[in-house]
Amino acid sequence: MSQGYNTVLLTGEDAVNQAVSLLQQGECVALPTETVYGLAADAANPAAVDKIFTAKGRPKNHPLIVHIPDVSHLSRWAMDIPESAYALAEQFWPGPLTLLLKKAPDVDTCVTGGLDTIALRVPAHPLFLSVLTKLDSGLAAPSANRYKQLSPTIAEQVTRGLAGRIAGVLEGGACDHGLESTILDLVSEQPRILRAGPISQQQLTDALGCEVLLPAQHVEVVPGNVKAHYQPTTPAKLLSTEQIMAQAERLNAANSFFLVWSEQAQRHLQESNERAQWRVMPATAAQYGQQLYVTLYQVDQQGAAQIIVEQPPQGDPWRAINDRLSRATS
Repeated sequence: MSQGYNTVLLTGEDAVNQAVSLLQQGECVALPTETVYGLAADAANPAAVDKIFTAKGRPKNHPLIVHIPDVSHLSRWAMDIPESAYALAEQFWPGPLTLLLKKAPDVDTCVTGGLDTIALRVPAHPLFLSVLTKLDSGLAAPSANRYKQLSPTIAEQVTRGLAGRIAGVLEGGACDHGLESTILDLVSEQPRILRAGPISQQQLTDALGCEVLLPAQHVEVVPGNVKAHYQPTTPAKLLSTEQIMAQAERLNAANSFFLVWSEQAQRHLQESNERAQWRVMPATAAQYGQQLYVTLYQVDQQGAAQIIVEQPPQGDPWRAINDRLSRATS
């Protein structure tokens, strides 16, 4: 697939049906989810799935998450499904939790990166669910961006990055969470989080009644597990509050744009240089996550030499945000 598509923005009453028609024809369509916009293709059609990798420039050994319309579809894609999967589905689906399970024998490895496991979830966005219900099948849908670039949380980001490379974009407004789903491994002996996301370690531990592991690092091949990822075009650095305050004048002189959340950093930038370029990020994890990618996208258009991000707080609610920022600034 090359730059040969007239990428259509699908809006209005018939938009879902148009998206379904394109997907049935084996095309890629960007769909809104509650996390980020996903680049969807029929997960049972290897030729369609291949277009995802081409459009994104994504390596084909990187597995994709398959989105399904409801929990009854689990057995179509996975086997040896533990009871814990159904318990978690009942509590968190539709929602931003992806379960890693053993793949069913007839599932093509094009969506699993050649592995014998498969990542599955039921998305919460009504438009995506409507598409899935009409198709009565599964859709492979990684984030709708070029490989390693910022995940899109508004349709404009998708069209800017993938225009000419995909058939259409279904307009669905801004994404609620703004961060990719939590990925939970249910194949290993003990449940473990392979990608932090909106569903926290504590929530999963409480739901299962047993400890859910969250390794600081792991070597499993799952979406998002590369060191440099989710990156704006403008170079970005992650600095502590103290580092920003100590280096503010030098960083200002170097044409930096600041993303800060603490009152301390805000006050210092305001007092140190009235020409400083900066934007205030929310002080709560949920709101910060919702705004992170779209803010980086907007700041990316400002022409700054670098983006300086104030290190957010630590702790479980902020884990996914710190994970994404460490990769965005790698």
